[in-house]
Amino acid sequence: MNPLRIAIVGYGSAGQAAAVQLGEDGHAVTVFERVPRPGPVGAGFLLQPSGLQVLWKMGLLEPVLRHGARVERLFGDTPCGRAVMDMRYAGLDRRLYGVGLQRGALFSILDAAWRGRGHGLRAGCEIVEVDHAHGLLRDAEGETHGPFDLVVVADGAASRLRAQVAPPRVDAPYPWGALWCLLPAGDWAFAHELRQRYVAARRMVGLLPVGGCPGDPTPRLSFFWSLRTDAFEDWEVQGLAPWREELDRLWPEAAAVFAGITAAPQLARARYRDTIMRRWHCGRTVLVGDAAHAMSPQLGQGVNMALMDAQALARALREGGTLEAALQAYQRERRAHVWIYQLWSRWLTPLFQSDRDAVARLRDAGMLPLGRMPGGRGQMLRVLPGTRRGLFGTLALEPAFVEALARGAELPAGAGLQLQQASP
Repeated sequence: MNPLRIAIVGYGSAGQAAAVQLGEDGHAVTVFERVPRPGPVGAGFLLQPSGLQVLWKMGLLEPVLRHGARVERLFGDTPCGRAVMDMRYAGLDRRLYGVGLQRGALFSILDAAWRGRGHGLRAGCEIVEVDHAHGLLRDAEGETHGPFDLVVVADGAASRLRAQVAPPRVDAPYPWGALWCLLPAGDWAFAHELRQRYVAARRMVGLLPVGGCPGDPTPRLSFFWSLRTDAFEDWEVQGLAPWREELDRLWPEAAAVFAGITAAPQLARARYRDTIMRRWHCGRTVLVGDAAHAMSPQLGQGVNMALMDAQALARALREGGTLEAALQAYQRERRAHVWIYQLWSRWLTPLFQSDRDAVARLRDAGMLPLGRMPGGRGQMLRVLPGTRRGLFGTLALEPAFVEALARGAELPAGAGLQLQQASP
């Protein structure tokens, strides 16, 4: 396909990855971001092999590995020490692992990789309307931008533009969210594990190693505490002290880490949505990332899916044909992968974030034994790296990538990386 004039709305992970890859293919890319000084939003996340493979193809695997923390195991238990979840990537392939990463690190890596950033980023410009037929954008000040050959909507889970593409089949907030922050890792014993602690489904506490960040190489943990969104205000009114007492009581082994939480403003609030779109494109407009398929974070796939969306869109445009054919191919490929994760995420969420105590008891009794059975263990492990396609299919990881990941495990964390903090 000949080079296109492409507008991207949103400069989060999906928008950044799309800008980098579409720019490398010779398209003229302009990104519209409503925030005047774009930067990362969120504490940390787990990059799965599926997302890492995209970054490898982009030539960005090494800086990600140098900044991030290798995660080999996902483990969850109750305060009395009863194991509920225990999954290791090595059960699928000894060379595989995930990478815990701060959003600031990924933002800086992708920001530095976009060669067109200097002239292509329009920060402080909020797009509120898209003309699909003519590729025109209207911002909050009433100014019109374009025309563009293609508009990529990447404005996140709370997208204001997705409904202009097509009426969503499902688009609803989850009643449960989370409090989160970054804490110094110190001498935390589980440097290569995502650790979670559960009290029924009403309490879920987690610590994920996420490495360092440009300008701050201190290894950190991403902390999260599950909480109903309608309880956020009550939590703040009650003050930090009683909540800290409960936290230390539930997870005394992590008390040294939690000592870094000294004030309520340290803890940000996360809200989640469940979104299923009837169509991912209309005319010259296409959705990517959470704007197309927001879901609960239970399976840890959000950023990975966004990276894969950007890669699939660039590939569909690269393979030629009409724009309509390319967008159809992109939608067909990505929906075939995403739908099963949306389904599982929707069904798993009440097991970990709800008021359903009976469901939580079934989880505690059955999840670990299921994961140890030959059939159940294999299915769960194939979901973990983000490579499950449909009920029984699998997206292949390229052998060269797997070998690169295995070699990358030997890199000393934080060594030799010259990235600077993202400029405004």
